[in-house]
Amino acid sequence: MKSIRRVMAFPVQVLRPIQNYLLLAKRRLEQRKKTIHSEDPFSDPGRVDDNAAADTDAAEISGHDRAEALRLEVDKGLITIRKALTKIRLGRYGLCEKCGKMIDTDRLAVNPTAELCMDCEKKGKK
Repeated sequence: MKSIRRVMAFPVQVLRPIQNYLLLAKRRLEQRKKTIHSEDPFSDPGRVDDNAAADTDAAEISGHDRAEALRLEVDKGLITIRKALTKIRLGRYGLCEKCGKMIDTDRLAVNPTAELCMDCEKKGKK
């Protein structure tokens, strides 16, 4: 038997500031991603592929690895923001992805991209 999940939508006047905040955070992360790309030694068009100096080559590889790690973190942030914006659009924002109950508003105030209520979060960490 399918479980019936309660849907309790937030009022538009509550969601609009959250949506604006998420859109601003998304723009900042997209800009950060561009900055990271421009700082990546491998994206330099003047980069020489066959460095004779091992230290120069190691510095470029290290810089590229750092840029890749930062880019992955930014991508994760963008994904969570896009998911939250989609949930707002679909009327599912603030509902736990596991149990379907409302996520505490204090939790959402601290982390507007929260996907799980505290109970499910705790269960998942065990």
